[in-house]
Order: sequence, then C-alpha cells, then structure tokens
Amino acid sequence: MSPRAAYHEAALPDRSYTAAEVDAALAALVEPGRLSHAQDVVTHAAPTLQRMLAEALAQGGWFGEVHDAEISRVAGEPDESERATAVSTLVADQTRLGMFVGVAVGFELAHELAKNQPPTEEH
Repeated sequence: MSPRAAYHEAALPDRSYTAAEVDAALAALVEPGRLSHAQDVVTHAAPTLQRMLAEALAQGGWFGEVHDAEISRVAGEPDESERATAVSTLVADQTRLGMFVGVAVGFELAHELAKNQPPTEEH
C-alpha cells in the first residue's frame, strides 16, 4: 500500500492542489489568531519535535563531519563581512531545512491524529 493510500481521506483528500489553492490556504493561515491553538500544541510537543528534527537531520546526513566542516569554514573566514554573510547563509539554510522537516512531520501528525478520530455521522 502506498503511503498516500494509507492516509485518512477526510484528513487529506487524495488529490492535487493548484498553486492558487495553496496560496489561498497560506493567506488564511497568516490571519491574526489563526495559529494560536497550533502554537499551543507545538509548545506542548516541542521536546519530542526537537528530538525528531535532530534524528531526521542526522539520518539525512545534515549533521556530522560535513556540518562540522562547514561550521569551521564559516567561523574561520578571515574577512568579517564575508564571515557574517556565511554565518547568515548557514543559519538560513538550517532554518529552511528545519522548516521542511517540520512540515513533513506536521502532515504525518495530522494523519496519525485523523486515524484516531471517531467517524462522524452524516445527516
């Protein structure tokens, strides 16, 4: 069974989304207060999410020797301006990577939570 087939259809329909639909959904998410409950949930789950992120980054080869070498290279940059740019770039890259892993975990968490929902009665 494909991972997509395992998803609860009410939680995430088996369909593709247009760019316009994604843009509209993202616009709705930036409305004030829209993420309050999600922020509470994430705060509660932060220790586990941090561990999951670290494991995903380690499994993907993002930490370890290559990462350590890049930190050393950036820290050792003799030109202050170039060092600041390199540090900024490294932080931005790590932030993006964490965001991507976080979104993937969010999708899977939504599916796990949907599996445990009682069926709704249709009227």
